[in-house]
Amino acid sequence: MAVIETAPGKAMAEHTDVEEPSATRSAHEGILRRQSARESAARTYARALPIVPVRARGLTIEGADGRRYLDCLSGAGTLALGHNHPVVLEAIRKVLDSGAPLHVLDLATPVKDAFITELFRTLPPGLADHARVQFCGPAGTDAVEAAFKLVRAATGRNGMLAFAGAYHGMTSGALEASGDAFDVRVARLPYPQDYRCPFGVGGPHGAELAARWTESVLDDPKSGVPLPAGMILEPVQGEGGVLPAPDAWMRRMRRITADRSIPLIADEVQTGVGRTGAFWAVEHSGITPDVMVLSKAIGGSLPLAVVVYREELDVWEPGAHAGTFRGNQLAMAAGTATMAYVRENGLTERAATLGARMLEQLRGLSREFSLIGDVRGRGLMIGVEIVEEGEGGGQRSGVAGPRGANGPDETGRSGGSRGSDEDCGAAGLLGSVGLSSADDAGPVVMPGSIASPRPASPELAVAVQRECLRRGLIVELGGRHASVVRLLPPLTITDEQATAVLDRLADAVAAVSRGHGRRAG
Repeated sequence: MAVIETAPGKAMAEHTDVEEPSATRSAHEGILRRQSARESAARTYARALPIVPVRARGLTIEGADGRRYLDCLSGAGTLALGHNHPVVLEAIRKVLDSGAPLHVLDLATPVKDAFITELFRTLPPGLADHARVQFCGPAGTDAVEAAFKLVRAATGRNGMLAFAGAYHGMTSGALEASGDAFDVRVARLPYPQDYRCPFGVGGPHGAELAARWTESVLDDPKSGVPLPAGMILEPVQGEGGVLPAPDAWMRRMRRITADRSIPLIADEVQTGVGRTGAFWAVEHSGITPDVMVLSKAIGGSLPLAVVVYREELDVWEPGAHAGTFRGNQLAMAAGTATMAYVRENGLTERAATLGARMLEQLRGLSREFSLIGDVRGRGLMIGVEIVEEGEGGGQRSGVAGPRGANGPDETGRSGGSRGSDEDCGAAGLLGSVGLSSADDAGPVVMPGSIASPRPASPELAVAVQRECLRRGLIVELGGRHASVVRLLPPLTITDEQATAVLDRLADAVAAVSRGHGRRAG
């Protein structure tokens, strides 16, 4: 029986298949049965993960049936330090034992002051020096709503720019800016990606076309898109399929919005607090957004959401965006402890190093199994796209081609190159791929289009997720077709645990491939 380190000086035995006593099995099945009978049809994770967690520590969850699992869902990215980290528990107990009020609306408290101080210590310097913070209802989607209201009030404009594949929350305004909106009142722009590039070229060339499309929409008086109140983007699209934005493209978006006085909103709900190998994902590109939307990990596992923005945008009237639960003291204390621990213990650098290693190992797996179409990610935000098996048109991870000859770049995207021109202009992006600036008179000649990837396979992805769970590994599915296996382990994951995660995922992929009757050599 293997032993997993869950915290310094602590260990938890790792089990996969165990013989459960009949009473334990009965209690486990009874809880699941009652959940199915009583809870709404809107439940999601419970459908794919029929487990009943009763204890947890670090990466490990123990179910009511006695089984133990490695949790690479981490509360959809909320648990930066994993389950029940000692510093988080200590911070919560300190507030509980102090006699401090737990509910304070938006009144000032020592706990809130400490949280804001630690938050501002981590912000990009260009924002921290001139920022205001707005506490919202305890969910990221409410922070997105607040950001939209803020930029609309500040600019006097109404429309918003968002990107295909985006996910910003489940309230009406956030859904309008997300990829599955029904009633579209937000202009959609192409988000650059290699594997399924909307322009069929991928790499820096595809990113350049996406940027030019954005400029055209904004500058063409007949585009049907008036000057918007703001642009919202994710530095890495999570639910959209773990798609890291190229750094040069991020700088280009910053230049485009700044030149047109359009506030740029960075949705860092899932990417923040070290997840991508930088404390905030925008730091990879060096940009400073006008607004940052933050939630998940900043609450240290408890509900908390805030908007941070340039002080020039602070046009709120009192009560313009309010909520009863803006003063969650336990979440602020847990969040302060989490941010400080990540900062003081170099967990961002750890996420970058370990994430790169895991990506490389997964790319090796993709060369072995044809049902893996692509491997991508940044830091400990990793995606494995599952496709229909067959010959040709499959995985392209790390394969040189028309996108460039450099293999994967530091974002985890294959074949790209990081722009080095810090002026964010067209010359920086085009120069990195040897093309002319957008200001040049001559046309840009694009290379040949890349081969179309095989169709996504949500059915095989579900099978991989199911086989992972059988082996004691919890993973999430995402992407446009719910065909991307997502890994979001805590930043505290050890090398040994990472190896166990990849071994179990590899076993699951092999089992599905065998069951499907085809294997790529």
